[in-house]
Parts: sequence; C-alpha cells; structure tokens
Amino acid sequence: MQITYYGHSCFEIVVNNKKILFDPFISPNPLAEKIDIKSIKPDYILLSHGHYDHVADAIEIAQSSGAVVIANWEIVQWLNKNGVSNTHPMNTGGKWMFDFGKVKCVAAVHSSSLPDGSYGGSAMGFIIESHEANFYYSGDTALTYDMKLIGEFRTLDFALLCLGDNFTMSVDNAIIAADFIKCRKIIGMHYDTFGFIKINHEEAKGKFANQGKELTLMEIGETRNY
Repeated sequence: MQITYYGHSCFEIVVNNKKILFDPFISPNPLAEKIDIKSIKPDYILLSHGHYDHVADAIEIAQSSGAVVIANWEIVQWLNKNGVSNTHPMNTGGKWMFDFGKVKCVAAVHSSSLPDGSYGGSAMGFIIESHEANFYYSGDTALTYDMKLIGEFRTLDFALLCLGDNFTMSVDNAIIAADFIKCRKIIGMHYDTFGFIKINHEEAKGKFANQGKELTLMEIGETRNY
C-alpha cells in the first residue's frame, strides 16, 4: 500500500492497484504549490464533507481523470450539477464493496457547506477495508465517543486523523481518538495550512510517543509504503 501526501487533508492511497484520492485541496494551498494537479489521475475520489478546503479541486480532477467520486447525497448532487456524472452517493452508516475493497461511512462531528453556500449534508469519515490493509480516514471531526465503536468492531493497521485544533481535534484529542479506535500508527492531517491550525511538529510527535503511539507528519509531495 502506497500513500502520497498532497497537503492539508489530501492523500492519495493506492489500494489493490487502485488510486484513491481523499479531499483534494491542492491548487489553492500555497504550501502545495509544487504539486501539479494535472498529473493526479485517481480511480476514486472520496470527499468527507463540502468545505472548500476539502473539495476545491474535486471537480477538475474528477473531470480530467474520470474517477468515481464517493460522497454523501448532497455533495453528489452538487457535483452532478457541476458536470461530474461518475458518482456514487453514500451516507453515514452505509457501506459498499468497490473493486479495491469496502468503504464504510462513519460519523464526523463537523459542519458542512458547499462552495456555493448550499447545504453540504452530514460530514463523514471513512473506514477502508481491503486484503492489503484496513485504515480510517477521520475527515474533519471533533473527538467523539462514537469512535469507540470503530475500535470495538474493526482492526486498523493505521489511521489518518485531523489534529490541527481550532476547527477539529487537537493533538491531545487525537491521542484519545487513537485510544478509542485502538490504533497505534497515526498519520496526521489538517494542520499548518492556516494560521489557526499550526502545530509544533516535534511536540506533537513527542506526545504521541509518550503514549506508546507513532505519529507521522508527512512532507507535501512525499510518498511512503505501508
């Protein structure tokens, strides 16, 4: 399994030879200025909610790649109105088997509106299960006790958790979330992009290490194998 980080909360993860892109916010992000979105050709795009910093490049990449976009009903309707027809609507609690593996939609406690100001439906996180690995992508969320259900009924190899605070969980809350989901290997997201969410990298890694967990903060453009 290969993971590439494109900044903010955007990752491309190769699962069973299929490229899955999460929450593409690249071209408006000055920290990701070296990333050429024209070179990104996913097979699937997963959108956790409708905020601009998660869907900014979704339409362009979907149209240029032909990727299937997986999102909630409201986001799919917005995409359809904006020229993206290859979509698969889902919602919280639902699951579907795709050719790369299973997608389970779980609750994320966060607001959601679309770039045109319309209602963006419920924010979600995703659990991906495949024969290569199982992982959780939290999307933007507060710490919630519902995360304990993930730990009770799923075995995760790693998790991608938001930890920038202010709009989402903090580092300290993400450590508790890691306990709830029973996952030791965490990849951080939704930090540093804006002044509100800047973190101290070494302090954050140290806090996780002190609790027997591993926090990875990837460089933008970096690819790692898991």
